[in-house]
Amino acid sequence: MDQKPSVLIVEDERIIAMDLKFKLSRLGFCVKAAVPSGEKALDFLSQSRPDLILMDIMLEGQLDGVETTKQIFRQHGGIPVIYVTAFTDTATYDRALETRPHAFLSKPVDMEDLQAAVKTAILRQNGSNTVN
Repeated sequence: MDQKPSVLIVEDERIIAMDLKFKLSRLGFCVKAAVPSGEKALDFLSQSRPDLILMDIMLEGQLDGVETTKQIFRQHGGIPVIYVTAFTDTATYDRALETRPHAFLSKPVDMEDLQAAVKTAILRQNGSNTVN
C-alpha cells in the first residue's frame, strides 16, 4: 500500500482523541478526522471513507458508538471498527459484539495494543500481508 492507511476517530473526550491521533501518527497512520459524536461521524462518512474507524461507545449526541457502528455498516458497508472504551458492562459489550468489531481496546490505550489492533484490522480488511 503506497499511501498511509487512514483512520477516523470517534471520541467525545478531546484529550483522548488527541492522544489517539498522536499515537496513530507516530505509528504511520493518517488520521482523517476526530469527531465527538455518532452524528458527526455519519456526516464525515458521507464525504470521505477511511480505512478504519476507532469508535468510543459512550458519545455526545443521540447515538452511542454501537448504534453509530450499525448505521455505518448499513450506509457505508464494511469499514472495520475498533471500539476504544472505558465502559464495558456485559450488556453493552454484548451489544457491541453484535456489530462484529475487529477489536476492543480499553482506555487508556497502550501504544503496542493500538498498533497491533489497527494493523490487524487493516490487514484483514485488505486481505494482504503488509500494512505500509
